[in-house]
Amino acid sequence: MKLLTAVATLGLMAAPAFAEGDADKGEKGFNKCKSCHMVVSDSGDVIIKGGKTGPNLWGVVGRTAGTYEGYKYGKDMVAAGEAGLAWDEASFTAYTADPKAFLRDYLGDKKAKSKMSFRLKKGAEDIYAFLAMHGPADAADADADGEATTEETATN
Repeated sequence: MKLLTAVATLGLMAAPAFAEGDADKGEKGFNKCKSCHMVVSDSGDVIIKGGKTGPNLWGVVGRTAGTYEGYKYGKDMVAAGEAGLAWDEASFTAYTADPKAFLRDYLGDKKAKSKMSFRLKKGAEDIYAFLAMHGPADAADADADGEATTEETATN
């Protein structure tokens, strides 16, 4: 039984390396999320207007779980972040499929709970790809990639 569990775990760990989400599909798929979540940049630009029941998902990719300032997370999500959980595609898709089961497994605590009760049946990798386009790292990446700023364009 342990061998079967180990093989299944390795298979799941390898799967995200091959998963490529479609950001356009993810933007449409985010409609399922916006009743609770919004995507609003640090400067206040509204990408997706949504609810405030869940945290703002601007910059969620790579963020430590349970750390968005101004949102009151449950103790188990905070504990997961303190234990090292940062949102990558694998953790995001697993969490959105079954938040409570994910936290219980991650923390090794059969009583762990999640404030998020919604389960996303499909399309999490697309939503992740969409969210990956919206965060503070993207602005820094664009500048690092040599994309000209307005000031540089005016002087060239």
